[in-house]
Amino acid sequence: MSKDAFIHKVLPGSPGGPLLFVFHGTGGDESQLVSLGRDLAPQATIISPRGDVSEQGAARFFRRTGEGVYDMDDLARATAKMAKFVKAHVEAATPSAVLGLGYSNGANILASVVFEAPGLFDATVLMHPLIPFEPEVKGSLAGHHILVTAGRRDPICPPNLTARLEAYLRADGADVTVEWHEGGHEVRPNEIEAARRLFAGVAQGV
Repeated sequence: MSKDAFIHKVLPGSPGGPLLFVFHGTGGDESQLVSLGRDLAPQATIISPRGDVSEQGAARFFRRTGEGVYDMDDLARATAKMAKFVKAHVEAATPSAVLGLGYSNGANILASVVFEAPGLFDATVLMHPLIPFEPEVKGSLAGHHILVTAGRRDPICPPNLTARLEAYLRADGADVTVEWHEGGHEVRPNEIEAARRLFAGVAQGV
């Protein structure tokens, strides 16, 4: 069943409130971002899947052959599986809004699902995504709110690729905000505050 396609954790929120899907980074698990999700969207039901790929014991959402070199066939597999997982939970819950947040590898799978199914999420936060390929968006991202956060000295996600991703998203109609900090791959307070503002705005219908 698609709702149980991944090992996952559910933290219930207010009935009829938003659904927030959170996606961990490499080596994380379904517990990594749950408390952050609750902090950012207090009324939301939080659903946190665990990546189904192991890289030397570290959980990931899709395979890679090197740093920044993705197994594109496995990414396609993982994207289709995750889109079905998200759709199944949305259909079961009929939420007021569907939100997504991912960090690093989790941001990459979330972005890939957004490309595959643009109408699935109302707003997404991509923390330090690395999209080293030209995405093919299957539809329009018009009306979709996307926050991308990044470090200007991130050795894993170079700033030029963040800027390229922003351009792709804007070209497809998304409402994009990029929040930078001067550090590397770590998440800093300004990113968290930007994510909180985005989710609060969506909850208020802004």
